[in-house]
Amino acid sequence: MGRGDLTSEEWARLKSHLPKSGQRGGRWASHRRIINGVLYRNRTGVPWRDLPARFGRWKTVYERHRRWSADGTWDRLFAAVLADADAEGRIDWSMVSVDSTSCRAHQHAAGARRKPPRVPGKRRTPRQHRPDEGLGRSRGGLTCKIHLAGEGGRRPLALLITPGQWGDAPQLIPVMERIRVGRLGGGHPRTRPDHLGGDKAYSSRRNRRYLRRRQIKHTIPEPKNQRANRQRRGSKGGRPAGFDKTIYKRRNEVERTINALKNSRAVATRFDKRGYVFHGTVTVASIRLWLRP
Repeated sequence: MGRGDLTSEEWARLKSHLPKSGQRGGRWASHRRIINGVLYRNRTGVPWRDLPARFGRWKTVYERHRRWSADGTWDRLFAAVLADADAEGRIDWSMVSVDSTSCRAHQHAAGARRKPPRVPGKRRTPRQHRPDEGLGRSRGGLTCKIHLAGEGGRRPLALLITPGQWGDAPQLIPVMERIRVGRLGGGHPRTRPDHLGGDKAYSSRRNRRYLRRRQIKHTIPEPKNQRANRQRRGSKGGRPAGFDKTIYKRRNEVERTINALKNSRAVATRFDKRGYVFHGTVTVASIRLWLRP
């Protein structure tokens, strides 16, 4: 077993959730070897062509990662690992925090083909993937942003990839809607934490109204301009938002979650052209965090 490969305990947690066979009736190559190749690339950020020979053909490893990113296999594995962790009591629902982090995009991440290539003698098929590749341009160049909700144990519960210039407040609701942790015994998945924390960037009337409607207690500081506007409206401005400094100190847990994700160099710097492939890359890094004891 090489450095960074799945341990026997991690493989035992993941093995039962993997697909049984290929989509075209053939047999998959060794799942464990291929996944170790994906993890190696995630950890080191090397080009796919430079994968060590012990993982087999680099094209096989890349195609498996691309297919599983496109068809949602990585997302299903992430959901299955979360359900197992919740059944074992390893998810800390007492405090879930939301935050985002910007990732610089490598020059090779730009230039994704906008339309499928034209093949002589064949009609051009419509584009299969979303036009938004999650890339934005700012003074620092091309960037993308990872929005996530992290639980108290410093591991992610939900992820969302957007262009780097997108704001944080409008993404709180989409991120919260992605928290769906299944129950092994059946029943509705768990979607609500006991408490939610966020910084000033997430303070908005729309977000607070959404959280109140779902009966989610939250600690989000109110910016001075919002507080002044509320006070200027008098009784129509509503009550001041509750704020507990002791609870708010736990918001560093999501920052440490982001730090753990960015230990993977392919997450800290985006090398993938396609947004759905980069989403799969971040999901693989999240799965690895949950597989560890």
